[in-house]
Amino acid sequence: MRSKATNPRPAIEVQAKPGLPLGMPVEKFLSTYWQKRPLLIRGMLGADFASPISPNDLAGLACEPYALARLVSHDPKRDRWSLECGPFEEARFAKVPKTHWTLLVQDVDKWDRDVAALLDQVAFLPRWRVDDIMISYAVEGGGVGAHIDQYDVFLIQGLGQRRWRIDVDPNAPRDFRPDVELKQLQRFTPSHDWVLSPGDVLYLPPGVPHDGIALDECMTLSIGMRAPSAAELLVELSDQVAETLDEADRYADPELQARSDVFAVDASDVGRVRRALSHFLQMDDDVLGREFARFITRYRNAQTPAPRPRPLTAAQFEARLAKGAALARHPFARLATRPGKRGRGLVYLAGQAFETSTRLAKLLGRDEIAAAEAAGLTDAERADLLKWLNLGLIGFVS
Repeated sequence: MRSKATNPRPAIEVQAKPGLPLGMPVEKFLSTYWQKRPLLIRGMLGADFASPISPNDLAGLACEPYALARLVSHDPKRDRWSLECGPFEEARFAKVPKTHWTLLVQDVDKWDRDVAALLDQVAFLPRWRVDDIMISYAVEGGGVGAHIDQYDVFLIQGLGQRRWRIDVDPNAPRDFRPDVELKQLQRFTPSHDWVLSPGDVLYLPPGVPHDGIALDECMTLSIGMRAPSAAELLVELSDQVAETLDEADRYADPELQARSDVFAVDASDVGRVRRALSHFLQMDDDVLGREFARFITRYRNAQTPAPRPRPLTAAQFEARLAKGAALARHPFARLATRPGKRGRGLVYLAGQAFETSTRLAKLLGRDEIAAAEAAGLTDAERADLLKWLNLGLIGFVS
């Protein structure tokens, strides 16, 4: 008697193929792995891949006043960890030990265009889902310990080799060490153990215990995507919707009846509360989509674009375009779009909403808007560009 065929478990390790950098069609990756299970993709960026930023440049960035940087050190003899937050003085790096430390710098894509180009590797995902590219440089033994993250991440090996261990057991321990800020796992029993070389990429969905240890001088570039929690969505969307409500919209009880228990909140009271909140609870998809786009374009932004101290006039703007100046979005002006009315488009930049042409909305999605392209726009479209320029949401490319 023939036994019933069973579906094999999806592979956890694949080899990139010509035309298939994920080792499979994008649709299969999204349906089988995205937010479901880890995947190691050997050679996704090619065996000759090299980090677009050097260790020295990364250390220099960690010393800048705006840097979001951390220095994690481990004493293996006493199993003690230490965490320092930047920005750092240059002299600090002259005092680090020979082994067991790592430097992590967030938002490197906002400051280095070659690093930002790595986002093309995940162009099949909504760009507004991407937080940043964090880069870690580590010496032998460097790492941050076994831990869990609540975001999707593509870990790109850019220099040297790093040993990655993960635990795919759905019942894996989720307890953390209480004595450090790193939120490391107290217990970690890896189910898989790999060594990644330049060009290899490890995708991890949220909640997978993992630990990365540098085997030599090592750089890992992490494309991270943290989804907002339900609590964050509720708080933010409530605040945004509340701004649209009239002061006269209040809890009301004109049909109130006498009651014996004057302290009770009864079913009729709850019904009135629900009625008072009906505008929010019955929000239609169009309103919800607009408010979500506004929220997600400012979510977890480390900086907020500032208006120009001296706004440009239309004549000055046109003169810059005539000289060939290109335009680009501010690195922290995350972009999302929604359809508008009468064939127009809605553009959301760093939480601010604007109505514009669909053509200009598409141009904003490019890395740069060439001067010739801007010159070919209508007067109204160029006026929109000037408005965004003076708000600091876009700028001239130097």
